[in-house]
Amino acid sequence: MKLNLKRSIVFFDLETTGTDTAKDRIVELAFVKINPDGTRDKYVKRVNPQMPIPAESTFFHGISDEDVQDAPTFKQIAHELYNWIRGCDFGGYNSTRFDLPLLAEEFLRCDIDVDFTERAMVDVQQIFFKMEQRTLSAALAFYCGKTLEDAHSAEADINATIDVLEAQLERYADLPKEVPSIHEYTGGNDMVDYARRMILKEGQPVFNFGKYKGMKVVDVFQKEPNYYDWMMNADFALHTKQKISEILNEMKLGKLRK
Repeated sequence: MKLNLKRSIVFFDLETTGTDTAKDRIVELAFVKINPDGTRDKYVKRVNPQMPIPAESTFFHGISDEDVQDAPTFKQIAHELYNWIRGCDFGGYNSTRFDLPLLAEEFLRCDIDVDFTERAMVDVQQIFFKMEQRTLSAALAFYCGKTLEDAHSAEADINATIDVLEAQLERYADLPKEVPSIHEYTGGNDMVDYARRMILKEGQPVFNFGKYKGMKVVDVFQKEPNYYDWMMNADFALHTKQKISEILNEMKLGKLRK
């Protein structure tokens, strides 16, 4: 590795019960420590999260409740892991926004007062984003070999977008050619409201934010009717308010199954 290391750096990745860094738990962790002399050590374990692993998370990483039922809890390995990473810098992919905050939460639940502010963090995803732009101009150059003239003119931008799509359809043989299929491929079918505060799971609207994330809207409104009033009075998009009103009305008419 061409890094000039003054101290060891630990690259790590977490598999978890979900994407809420404040509430979700680790089910598997993998740490690779690269030392200044070039040697490598690793620390890899599955972890019992002490909560059910949602089916959608199992689908993503392949780890089920049964796979971790006999694994140690994070609390049982916390001190060992903390000592293993002590004094090291960190590295990962999207780690600054997800893995590191979630790891810190796990340590804090175990009364280990972590302070990573003096550690350097190498986030490979951010290097990727900075070095390889994800703008329309960059997409046009990558897919079409063209320079976007008059960028941010609405007409120029939309014509460039069409050119990029045509090039993508040419480049990727497995990309659907029908508009409804592309809509599904890009994740449009699970949308309830445009702001994606709610999404569809198994045909039912579920919340996609906050303390009830992942729960059916119907169940939340039955459990806490005031939640609807709070959303209607809060700064949510009008379309979101329209959709929760439709859901509440359908509940009253008995049209939504539980």
